[in-house]
Amino acid sequence: MNNMTVANGVGAAELSVGANLLSRPADEYGNDGKVEMMWAIKAYEHAEIYFNLICSVDPKLLRLTPHDDKIYKEFRRLFPDLQIEALDEEDVKNDSSKIKWRRFCDLYKNMENYNFGTLIRKDVHGDYNESNSFIVIRIQFYAIELARNREGLNDIHFINNIYDKVDFEP
Repeated sequence: MNNMTVANGVGAAELSVGANLLSRPADEYGNDGKVEMMWAIKAYEHAEIYFNLICSVDPKLLRLTPHDDKIYKEFRRLFPDLQIEALDEEDVKNDSSKIKWRRFCDLYKNMENYNFGTLIRKDVHGDYNESNSFIVIRIQFYAIELARNREGLNDIHFINNIYDKVDFEP
């Protein structure tokens, strides 16, 4: 099993080492390509699982955390005008937004994995791909995707998935 390739030429043994490395404090590392690859793989796996969820379950019914109601309410209080249907990375990462996001994120610093790097889709209508994704921290992902789910913006993926499964031939 140790020789089995799992993803992008990374085998089970490397994944095990990577898991151990990822649990260590960040200040122990410089820019290590293997660690960065492990983070990228983990972020992609998370994105793939999430996209499969919104295609399979009515997004309005999804619970992403035990704190969904609080996260959504606080997000919309601090970012009432953020356009989440088609995110502009600059609107999320500009200097003034960073100040508001830092205040928001600090509310959830005791939440497990709140600051893990996570992929988010720019345009809600598209899938995860290189041109339609960028990295945010997990609590930002939760806030934006909870809003997309509650406001019906992710419904299209669930509806399209249902129609794909229906046989319309007589």
